[in-house]
Amino acid sequence: MEKRPNILIITTDQQRYDTLGIDNPIIKTPTLDRLASEGLRFTQAYSPNPVCVPARYNLLTGLSSRHHGFDDNDFAHVRHLPFDVPTFPQLLSDAGYETIAIGKIHFQPNRDSRGIHHYLMMDEIPHYREEDDYALYLKQSHPEISCIHGVRDPLYMMPQTSMVELNHHGSVWAADRSIETIKRIGSKRPFMMWTGFVHPHPPLDVPKEYADLYKDAPIKPCVKATSPLSWLAEENKNIVDYPDEAVLKRFKELYYSAITLVDTQIQRILDALKETGELDNTLILFCSDHGEMLGDLGTFQKFLPHDASARIPMILRYPPKIKGGTQSDALVSLSDILPTILDLLNIPYPAPHALIGKSLFDLTDRSFTILEHGKYERRWLSIVTVNYKYTYYYGGAREELVDRIKDPYEQINLMDKPDASIRKLAEGFKAQLLDWEFKHGLSDHLFDGNFVQYATPTPMAFAGTGPIIFPSVINDPIERSQIASLASQIINSVQHEPSIDLSRHDFSYMIKTGQLTMAEVDSIILADKKNKGR
Repeated sequence: MEKRPNILIITTDQQRYDTLGIDNPIIKTPTLDRLASEGLRFTQAYSPNPVCVPARYNLLTGLSSRHHGFDDNDFAHVRHLPFDVPTFPQLLSDAGYETIAIGKIHFQPNRDSRGIHHYLMMDEIPHYREEDDYALYLKQSHPEISCIHGVRDPLYMMPQTSMVELNHHGSVWAADRSIETIKRIGSKRPFMMWTGFVHPHPPLDVPKEYADLYKDAPIKPCVKATSPLSWLAEENKNIVDYPDEAVLKRFKELYYSAITLVDTQIQRILDALKETGELDNTLILFCSDHGEMLGDLGTFQKFLPHDASARIPMILRYPPKIKGGTQSDALVSLSDILPTILDLLNIPYPAPHALIGKSLFDLTDRSFTILEHGKYERRWLSIVTVNYKYTYYYGGAREELVDRIKDPYEQINLMDKPDASIRKLAEGFKAQLLDWEFKHGLSDHLFDGNFVQYATPTPMAFAGTGPIIFPSVINDPIERSQIASLASQIINSVQHEPSIDLSRHDFSYMIKTGQLTMAEVDSIILADKKNKGR
């Protein structure tokens, strides 16, 4: 019987397309650079919905939000993948594969891991310590830490240093568990393993060994917009208010450091594959779920159609079918991953749904890709071609058109002052989006052949990034008493970051939501001054 290939999917979270050393020599990613030299690198890969949960469900199902049900991150409401929507782990399990997920996968609900035999979970904000394997692991060495991936509010996108040692860090833990799994299975049976790293998603709790890796590196300044931004891009500005450029630059240094830390761990995983003799018998796919604006165009985070938010790194290595060192400019997306796996193993798709992607082994007819996000007035659609990107925002019927060749950083919206030729071009793209919305998107957002009209939303004020939950539901008083106060964890996380002066930070949200008292804020500021000799 012919030996079947293993499948290894490695994902990072919130990693921009332009953060590989092969493109940007400032960034140290020797493992990913080598992976590209041994495989196929996609230079025009996109997240079909640039935010964590929807992007991952496109990857899992090969379908749009119409079918999998996740159009945005929404943790306030419980949503489930419909029972009749297959996932690639289910299909591989049915085909006799052992299926494993390790790290941040972001199933919703957390343990609804459709088709996964073994799931070692590492979530950003676990609701219960007992449901999160990394939280339970960390309890043994650091029972005092509740901010297990760094402090979120009020330091979500601020420089900070990991409060745990390198060998206990989440990125190392994910690699350790992956290596153990590879060695356990060996060549006994084919496996699919999905290893999900949290970094470089903020908070950037980088261990001290990596914290100064890019100190004083010549990091290029942020790209400035020359056209007015969308209301959503304006809203994203509210998530962070850097007191000066030095703090933003320091955050970017740590963003790169987090990527290098993950790169080191990926090398360890690949070494384990080599040791078991399974490296060349394993299809390896590396990608991220979406990017990070990182201050470009004056805004931050994801949710946006701009390349910094929506374009991602993607590499495919499989020597039996892919020549090493090849590169493709084809427009591909995460929606192509399920069809690729089915193509590799000759597994038929068992559902009536129309897959929106196709196998990455077939790069013909890749003239455009469609991106979507949200619903109602917060929804937008975008079509990306080789030369242009056109975006339609339901809220306010806003249109954006950028020339991807002349304006690669998307600074100029040609729809600000469109002439007849630009208007005609936009109308053609709009027609394509209308057709896609009808066939694959949220068809209830169409009326009489056109987009439903919504008023322009008012950008929301900052509303926090999620409080730490699990300490409040611990029943054992001894276990609960071991957990350090949030105030002390805030102090400890920035004690080695001279760029941070906590007296310049806004704690009003933390006070308003009862996470800190005014007295605790005063003590935090005083302790920070003392630590830094101010």
